[in-house]
Amino acid sequence: MAPDYGGNVLSREEVDRALARRGAEHEAIESSLFALQDHAGRRLLEGAELTGVTRERWERAEETVTRLWSWFDTCTEALTAARELRGRRRNPGREELLRLSVLLDGADLTIAGGDRLAEQVSWDELVERMNAGYAQVLDLVVAADAVWSALPARIDLLAAELHRLRELAHSAGVRPGGHPAGDDLHRVTGELRDLRAEVIADPLAFWVPDGGASAPGGGRPDTERYDRAARAIDEIRREVDAVIGVRKDAEERLMRLRDVLSRADRTLAEARTARTEVLAKIAASEVPAVSGPSGLLHQQLAAAAEFRRRAQWHRLSPLLDALERRADEELERARASLTAVTEPLAVRAELRGRLDAYKAKAARLGKAEEPLLVERYDAARRLLWTAPCDLRAAERAVLRYQRATAEALVPDAEPADPRGIA
Repeated sequence: MAPDYGGNVLSREEVDRALARRGAEHEAIESSLFALQDHAGRRLLEGAELTGVTRERWERAEETVTRLWSWFDTCTEALTAARELRGRRRNPGREELLRLSVLLDGADLTIAGGDRLAEQVSWDELVERMNAGYAQVLDLVVAADAVWSALPARIDLLAAELHRLRELAHSAGVRPGGHPAGDDLHRVTGELRDLRAEVIADPLAFWVPDGGASAPGGGRPDTERYDRAARAIDEIRREVDAVIGVRKDAEERLMRLRDVLSRADRTLAEARTARTEVLAKIAASEVPAVSGPSGLLHQQLAAAAEFRRRAQWHRLSPLLDALERRADEELERARASLTAVTEPLAVRAELRGRLDAYKAKAARLGKAEEPLLVERYDAARRLLWTAPCDLRAAERAVLRYQRATAEALVPDAEPADPRGIA
């Protein structure tokens, strides 16, 4: 019910109920304003040197707070006047009830501000404006307080962790200008310092409001830059740990590399010697060429030793990883080369062993001295023990002796083909 000067007049009972309702509203508004005044976030905003969006919004919010208290004073005066008027008589007359109706429900409250110097509003309209202004200010205060409560403390903890990491990195020789991780440490240190200063001066720049939230302060602090710095610190820590690990076992790894390359060189030298022997002892054989030791790997090994001497761990670490892989490959290549080169000698040895095995078998059964077996054995032996050895002819001779022996050991066997194996 909202009468103007010509509207309906409240009854005595309606006036008393309206007075109680306006009194409760007045008390609630007063409590809210005092709570806002005592809010930790508001006190911090008042004492901070603000910049950016926070400064702009807080300047407007301070004007809003001033208006809120002015409007509250207007409500207080109207409520006081209504209570005094109602208290004059137990049964107020029509003119008194009309005046009370206007004070409590009419557009009789004069406030300053807006586009005009003054305007008349009703109690309900003024309460609605006060609620809206209070919600706007409280939203700002709660948001700034939430950012200040969350981010600076987390940044300080991260900065303390970064300080410990920086000391560890310096002890490992990881410094700006000498190691990429040292440059990253310097960059992240500056980023955290700047981030903290910006959060303190402009907290609302780090607030992500929740568009669907109806309560003041709906949203969350924006931690993207903080999270990015935390991830960078984790990466730097892993790099520093790797450097420390490299520094700890660098000499042992270098010694192993020298040993592996030395074994590869010796194996290649053995393969070259074996190739010369094969070419002298085996005729009509294709023997693969043997390369020399890898000069590039030895140069890189010398570079790795120099990196260790100069404590250039960030260069030493990837070089050691690559060298270890390539040195193992070089040793395997040398072994494969030796195997390929000595294969003809292995074939000759296998043929010699097979020839003697069949002769021993024939001797056990009393057949070794048969003329055909003696003839074919001597032919095969001459080929196998003559340098250079013709492996193809020797293999055919061994097969002829093997077949003749097998036929001689079979009772009533048919005579062997005098032509042998072509």
